[in-house]
Amino acid sequence: MIGFAWPPALFALPLLLLPLVIRWLRASAVPRLDLRAVEGRAVGPLLVALAMLAPAALILGLAQPYLRGGSTAYRGIGTNLVLLIDRSSSMDDTFAGRSPQGGDESKAAAARRILLDFIARRPDDRIGIAAFSTAPMLVLPMTESRTAIAAAVAALAEPGLSQTDVGRGLTLAMGMAHEASASDSRAVVLVSDGAAVIAPEVQTALRNLAARRQVNIYWLYLRTKGAKGIFEVPEPGQADTPHLRPERHLHIFLQSLGLPYHAFEADSPGAVEDAVTEIGRMESRPILTRRPVPRRDLAWACHLLASLCCAALAAARWLERRYAPRRPAPLLVPA
Repeated sequence: MIGFAWPPALFALPLLLLPLVIRWLRASAVPRLDLRAVEGRAVGPLLVALAMLAPAALILGLAQPYLRGGSTAYRGIGTNLVLLIDRSSSMDDTFAGRSPQGGDESKAAAARRILLDFIARRPDDRIGIAAFSTAPMLVLPMTESRTAIAAAVAALAEPGLSQTDVGRGLTLAMGMAHEASASDSRAVVLVSDGAAVIAPEVQTALRNLAARRQVNIYWLYLRTKGAKGIFEVPEPGQADTPHLRPERHLHIFLQSLGLPYHAFEADSPGAVEDAVTEIGRMESRPILTRRPVPRRDLAWACHLLASLCCAALAAARWLERRYAPRRPAPLLVPA
């Protein structure tokens, strides 16, 4: 659809009617019998048409026409992906468990950098972003806009809070994933360096969400040096409760949902990158998505057409003067 950036210029369009009442080529007192028939049949109407088209194109160019942008549906390779990112204060430490110093990179900074690279390499994904610490927060609904996604991930650089309410964060993320198309794959990627005890009512809500529709769940566990792994089984006699080992019991709970679930332990930026690459490999399926179509300016075409019409009219004027019949020189009578 065509739009105009400055529509008031269109009020000047009646000016293109002037060539119908104003003669372009001057009349000649000397008839040209060899050209009069050709001019009457073709040259005259053509010049009038050019004289009308030139101001029309110029006026349209001044109105700044454009083809409206938007989006178009197409079949790509990717998934409907919700990134659920932990924003607790421990994410601002390095994998060694201390504040970044010198060239050190915090777990949150490493995750943002790697996720931004992952997003840039997957143009067909529809991505939503949620965060959690003391409470869950919807950062960005599901979208195809890479600019909005990159800005949302970069906005998570603000310092986090102390608590980790992962249960309600998962509830929000799975609800966002359920809003995606039923015919395409859906996935939730949890990026966290810890967990917490999930209240019974939240567990029930998560089980109900899992029963409604299939969602692939991935947990990218950013393991701090010295912390126990989620795959480590306690030795006989050791205490094993959700309060003492919340990460391990979150892993067990996610396994019990009956959904496709994969957990990755990463204790360095390189391990995080390997895990994200593996998630991308597993979540490469046909998906119906939308590709943005930018707005296209048409004013240049109008100005070009007006210039060509004016050039043709100027050439016609030059030919008229070049080949106009000359008046005979007056006879000089000797005195």
